[in-house]
Amino acid sequence: MTANFMFTPIENLSQLTYSVLIEQERGSYKAMVWGLPDCQTTGKTREAALVSLRQLLEARLENAELVSLDIKRPQSDNPWMKLAGKYKDDSQFDQMLDYIQAYRRELDQEMEDYYRQIDAEDEVK
Repeated sequence: MTANFMFTPIENLSQLTYSVLIEQERGSYKAMVWGLPDCQTTGKTREAALVSLRQLLEARLENAELVSLDIKRPQSDNPWMKLAGKYKDDSQFDQMLDYIQAYRRELDQEMEDYYRQIDAEDEVK
């Protein structure tokens, strides 16, 4: 597994955007940064809760560093991939596919006949 780190000091970013969940609870408002449950405040008004939350975030990010982590997904050992393309040069492969299709059509026809027989029996009753 390989990882690429991108370090961006907070002061180099002009603006960060967060989604905020605001809920009214018993005469006050609670504001919480979506995805950061420990970043939440309350206020008597919606605006007061948001101002308080902004101050909390600014204080938290004052000495913080924003890091983006790109991780290359490891290759899986899918056992089916070992069989992929196995029959691409087999001269009988197309014939086998035709046989499978014909057999499926035969089974479909048998089921259709069976359902018609059941429907006919139900109509007699």
